[in-house]
Amino acid sequence: MPDVDIMVGGRMFQVACQPGEEHLLRAAAEVLDAEAQPLVAQMGRLPESRMLLMAALMLADRMAALEDERRALKAEVNTLESQSHQLRAGVAEVPAHVVETLAELAARAEALATAAEERAGHAA
Repeated sequence: MPDVDIMVGGRMFQVACQPGEEHLLRAAAEVLDAEAQPLVAQMGRLPESRMLLMAALMLADRMAALEDERRALKAEVNTLESQSHQLRAGVAEVPAHVVETLAELAARAEALATAAEERAGHAA
């Protein structure tokens, strides 16, 4: 199991991880360090446990906000999908008399077009 040196809040830590996961550990440490740096800058030297706790709480707060946003977006997607299904169902349910009327109008339009072509052919 490889040991990886990571820096969080200006302090070096050695952490073990599974082989091949070193880059994931370093990426997670960078996120934690980004939260810890402002704490250290604002409050000065903090006990290690307090710095890590505060940084973890800030990350948890951000994660909770993202989860709330994800839930709201998922609800909006579900609403839009439902509306889409309703619209599709509404379009698919064209009454038979409307279809017959449209077919009749199309036949009349074709007849008129044919008659107009015949007249144009005779006039030429």
